[in-house]
Amino acid sequence: MNVNQTAAWITHYNQHLQDQKDYLTSLDRKIGDGDHGINMARGFAEAAKAVEAETFETSADVLKKAAMTVMSKVGGASGPLYGTALLKMSMAAKGKDIKGDVFADMFEAAIDGIKQRGKAETGEKTMLDVWVPVLEEVKSSGFDAANVEETAQKAMEATKDLTATKGRASYLKERSKGHLDPGAVSSYYLFVSLAEALKEEG
Repeated sequence: MNVNQTAAWITHYNQHLQDQKDYLTSLDRKIGDGDHGINMARGFAEAAKAVEAETFETSADVLKKAAMTVMSKVGGASGPLYGTALLKMSMAAKGKDIKGDVFADMFEAAIDGIKQRGKAETGEKTMLDVWVPVLEEVKSSGFDAANVEETAQKAMEATKDLTATKGRASYLKERSKGHLDPGAVSSYYLFVSLAEALKEEG
């Protein structure tokens, strides 16, 4: 993944968030604060703008810029979590050609950051329930964009059957079942955007 593709990843993700803002917010109204779509769309609009405004030497620099912007512009729990994920991926990618195992290193670093920041584990109906299966897929089969997208989709859909034990949704206990986790859905769009960016020529 070259610098241009990394920048495209952020811009594609922003586009998905703008398109799905109302959908994400409606999901969050059912089991959360009702602000996930609005916050994510606002923050990543700024991140896309920041990335488009500069010329970067490396992919790690692009991710770092996006991370810092998201941390300062996305409200609620999402900003720190997505900002941390992007920052950890930037650190894991520093000085490296992003391909193969480097994707696994990046995703693993992001997951460690999300767990630390969110005090969550898999199976608790959070964004981790998409990130961890994606990491496992990449570790076992290597990085294939189409497989990553498919794995993310299945993992996102599986959150419907989970009971939330973290965040606002945990107050609903069993009633949180039957609803998709908004953070898992926005994470799915992140991996869709990565697959789209990698199809583009750098």
